[in-house]
Amino acid sequence: MLERAESYEALTRGFRWRVPGRYNIGVDVCDKWAGDGDRLALIHKRADGGVERFTFARFMRLSNRLANVLAAHGLARGERIGILLPQAPETALSHIAAYKLGCIAVPLFTLFGPEALEYRLEDSGAKALVTNREGLAKVAEVRDRLPALSIVLSIDGAGEGALDFHGELDRASDAFAPVDTAADDPALIIYTSGTTGPPKGALHGHRVLLGHLPGVELPQEFFPQPGDLFWTPADWAWIGGLIDVLLPSWHHGVPVLACRFPKFDPEEAFALMAEFGVRNAFMPPTALKMMRRVERPRARWDYALRSIGSGGETLGDELIEWGRETFGLTVNEFYGQTECNLIISNCAGLMPVRPGSMGRAVPGHKVAVVDPAGDPVSPGTPGTVAVRSPDPVMFLEYWNNHEATAAKFAGDWLLTGDMARRDADGYFHFLGRDDDVITSGGYRIGPGEIEDCLLRHPAVALAAAVGVPDAQRGERVKAFVVLQEGVEGSAALAAQIQDHVKTRLAAHEYPREVEFLDALPMTATGKIMRRELRKRRPT
Repeated sequence: MLERAESYEALTRGFRWRVPGRYNIGVDVCDKWAGDGDRLALIHKRADGGVERFTFARFMRLSNRLANVLAAHGLARGERIGILLPQAPETALSHIAAYKLGCIAVPLFTLFGPEALEYRLEDSGAKALVTNREGLAKVAEVRDRLPALSIVLSIDGAGEGALDFHGELDRASDAFAPVDTAADDPALIIYTSGTTGPPKGALHGHRVLLGHLPGVELPQEFFPQPGDLFWTPADWAWIGGLIDVLLPSWHHGVPVLACRFPKFDPEEAFALMAEFGVRNAFMPPTALKMMRRVERPRARWDYALRSIGSGGETLGDELIEWGRETFGLTVNEFYGQTECNLIISNCAGLMPVRPGSMGRAVPGHKVAVVDPAGDPVSPGTPGTVAVRSPDPVMFLEYWNNHEATAAKFAGDWLLTGDMARRDADGYFHFLGRDDDVITSGGYRIGPGEIEDCLLRHPAVALAAAVGVPDAQRGERVKAFVVLQEGVEGSAALAAQIQDHVKTRLAAHEYPREVEFLDALPMTATGKIMRRELRKRRPT
């Protein structure tokens, strides 16, 4: 949707949404490209090292077969289909079929345990599930508590109450007429990763993909360009993998690389991007921090990326500078959340990237910093990031949770729950979740700046800052630190790290406690779970 402009102001001034009244994601990302029989859609590097390539024409035929299979088993418009698979052709295929059938896809993360799966499948009322052998074993433990689940398809063959996915497709017709859906018809339920409280199902309409496009195109330096190939280590069960990478790439007819890492390996990531000539990537900050620990990557692998976007946690100056040295480009930080994604972004090729800023409002979105009453505050004043409705990227509602939906809004403003300040030029500076902001001695301190400073210490690999109770200050800053390999924690090192922050930020921001950990607690999407750190007993 974005057309290249000479300045951010010109880009914003010339932007217009193009959202038709009738629209179907499955048709848009697959069928519209199928007429070009050789157009490449997916490169799949399998776990055994083999590589398979899929065209859009092949995906259209296979998704039609799957839609017919599901319809034959009673799946109809508006019913929910769980998709419990890693990055794989069958995952994309299941999404396309669900959308073309007029059903609602429910992506599920492969590392979820039985209870997490039970909650999401029961809450969504999923009637069908597509999974593999591992997922089938987990669901078998709770299936008797999922009365709505009537059909399970396993890509690894029949067993434990599941039908053979590929066998069923082989017997089905590849002729199917996609359901005529409105842009506002429900298409997708993505459950929030939730650093606090139980997960909530964010229900999105088909228009959500079109709403994402400007926020993909901007941090990816006016994506697409000739020769682009997109990859992310983020699982397609999350909004970052699914609608920041897979579906927008296919909207533009750009191929995607799929590769499942059983566990993210930073050296394998460099090697993979070099092997396939990846040009565009979405890399969560946690992945970048792990890659930062790899020695001499430019001398070891011949990669040549054109653009990298990152979001989910603030990047900080240290990672941005490392990215420039390592990739020869500026990693563009962006911001959003499951309910309203990709609304703020940087684009180094268009505007200066300011230290500590996650960028400016993506064209088409009205974003502000508001007070508790929902009124915009003056530049420089901390408040809650809010987005004006209606907006094509905004969720329809929380599934089966009208109270939570209402609480998400103040008038026409959707409240993200994230604290930030907006400077006079429209750049947003992330301060933290409203429950992550540290209040100490009258100061409100965001953890992001402290964590960025901690990462600049040569002994620190990963870091998190939280507020812990303090009789005098209300809260005091405590740092949890994962050290670089081979470095031993000690009282002397803790004092050195404290002084490192005190001399670089401010006396009220330095961590008055430092605790060394082997690993930080993370959500499945790679966000630091600071609430878990706040629960730890004092050392």
